[in-house]
Parts: sequence; C-alpha cells; structure tokens
Amino acid sequence: MNPVVTALDLPLGSAGGSIELLHDLYGGAEPLISARVFMLDNGSPPAPPFEALKVEGKCLTGPRFWTYVHALSSAMANVLRPDDGAVTHLQHLTFGATPALLRALPRRPSIALVHGTDLLCATSNATQRQVLRQSAHWATAIVVPTPAMADGLRGMAPDLDVAKMEHIPWGVPDHLLQHPPRPCRSGDAPFRLLYAGRLTAEKGVAALAAACADISDMTLSIAAPVHEYARFAEQLRRTGCDHRYLGWLDRPQLWAAFSDHDALAVPSTTLEAFGLVAVEAQACGLPVLYQPVPGLTDVLSDTALQTDFTHPAALASTLKTLKRDRGTRAEPSTAGFANARRFPISSTAQALSRLGDQIT
Repeated sequence: MNPVVTALDLPLGSAGGSIELLHDLYGGAEPLISARVFMLDNGSPPAPPFEALKVEGKCLTGPRFWTYVHALSSAMANVLRPDDGAVTHLQHLTFGATPALLRALPRRPSIALVHGTDLLCATSNATQRQVLRQSAHWATAIVVPTPAMADGLRGMAPDLDVAKMEHIPWGVPDHLLQHPPRPCRSGDAPFRLLYAGRLTAEKGVAALAAACADISDMTLSIAAPVHEYARFAEQLRRTGCDHRYLGWLDRPQLWAAFSDHDALAVPSTTLEAFGLVAVEAQACGLPVLYQPVPGLTDVLSDTALQTDFTHPAALASTLKTLKRDRGTRAEPSTAGFANARRFPISSTAQALSRLGDQIT
C-alpha cells in the first residue's frame, strides 16, 4: 500500500515553488516520501510516481468551480484502490485538488501544506476563501512553513483549531547543500543582479527594474515563465533597464545561473510562504537582497540584505553599494550559506512522515 496520496491541479511540467516542493518530496528514482501523485494531463506521458488526470473545466470561482471539483474527484476515485493511502497530503488549502482529494478519500487522515498563494487567492476570491476555510476544517493536521504563514492563516480562518497547526519549514535538496556549484564571476566583470520567479504584481519586479535603470554597468537578469515575461517585456523596456531574459530555468540551470551572478533580488511586496529560491541561492553562496515581508523575515532574517524595494532612492543606494563594494557581498554570502544548511529537504520529509504516523 502506498502510504501517501497527493494531488495538485496543475498540468504536468508547470512552473512554481509548489511544483518544485512536490518534486523534491515525492519525485525521483528514490523519493523521500513514497506516494501516488496526481496532476492534470498535459499531453505528455508522466514519469512515475506522477499520474495524469484528464479533467476539463478548471476555474476558481462560483458553481463552475464546484462542477470542476466533482469531475476531478471522480477522476481520482476511478483510479484509486480501496487500500491506497494511509494518509493524504493536501498540497494547498485552496484550488481544486484539495477539495477533490478530500471527497475521493473522505475517511483518510490528511495533512495540508499551506502556501502563500492560498492566502493571496483567498483574500481576493470569495469561492477560494470558502475552500480554504472548509479545507482547514476537514484537514487532520495543517503544516505551515513559517510563523508568518500561521498568523496569516489564523487571520483568514478565525475559527480554525490552532492545535492542528504544525510548523515544518520547507527545504532545499540535500545534494545542493553538499555540492553547490562554484561561483564563476571575476571581480572586474560588470555587476549582474538576478531575479528568478513569477512576474505577478506582488513580486515587485517593476520597481526593481526601474531602480536598476538608473545604475550604470548593472544588468538585471530575469528567469521567469515565458508567457509572463511576454506580458511584462514592454513595461520592462519602458523603464530603460539593461536586462536580459534567461527563460524559465529548471533547477540545475537555475543553480548554474546563481554562480554566474553577483546577487539575487527578492522584491516581493506582500508575503512569501518560505522563499525557496532565496534559500537555494544562499546554498550556492549568492548574496540575497530582499524586501522584509512576512515569511521572508522568518527564514532569512539578518543572513540576507534587507532593503525597501518600494523606495526608489533607498533601493538604488543599496544596489550601488553592492555593485561598488565586494566586501558588502562577502558577509551575506557566508551567513547565507550557513542559513541554507538549516533547511535540508530530507528534514522536511522526515517531519512530514512523523506527523503522518502520529495522525494515523
């Protein structure tokens, strides 16, 4: 019997932090957690343990959402065996896969993993706010990666039984901590600043680009999904920022990019559940510059450089100092590497497995 059943209603091959965590925990030839993992079909054969579900009508709002959830739950039930799953892992408190999995396996103990997108979506979407509160009610245990996420969830679901909540940090691959790529930048090369992630409004990249435009001999590299960069490109050009687009990089490509840059910028304006990209950059010895928002301050604290990305003069001053003074980068590089070593993904998997044993 597989000890875990889990699902994420995104197409196989999608981008994002929740996808990377999914692969780190359950994927590979020797997964840290053995599971049946369901995602949406993208037309390509899935690699085990991932299984594709052909379900149409994905949406977020109103009666059509619940129709979609019913179809997704039925698709799961059609392929699940009666003895599958001692426990279910709910990859979000919102979106379609969580209510669908709760319906497909209603009597299984469940662990919900809370992401920042859950709180952001539930804030602006009444249907998803209902899903979040229902999922939090029915989940046996709820895992938050930072205290800030616990605070945000309590604010969104005031009737939540807080005894259900467990603080388990996310983690980065152990082999990255053991064998990080070596930096390959020379001291006299032009300064390269990297942004890696989504290009949604709350990520704050527009303000970052505007500040970089006023600094000579600085290039902003952007690693982001292709369709998001296509929408953002014209706005980026209007800032006059010297930039280059790297495409959407897989994990080894991103780690290689870390070694070819001088700092990583994390300009998120609202909250981050954990900040996996920032911790991965620290594991590679790359200094991190970040906006002190909930979640990131829990994880990075003073091991990275804080600045106000919403204040152009303050941001420009910090960037100029980073560019001019290599010593400014040395301390956060050393402190960041030590910080990253606190978060091996193997510890995340072990904590989730222990929690699963406790609730079954």
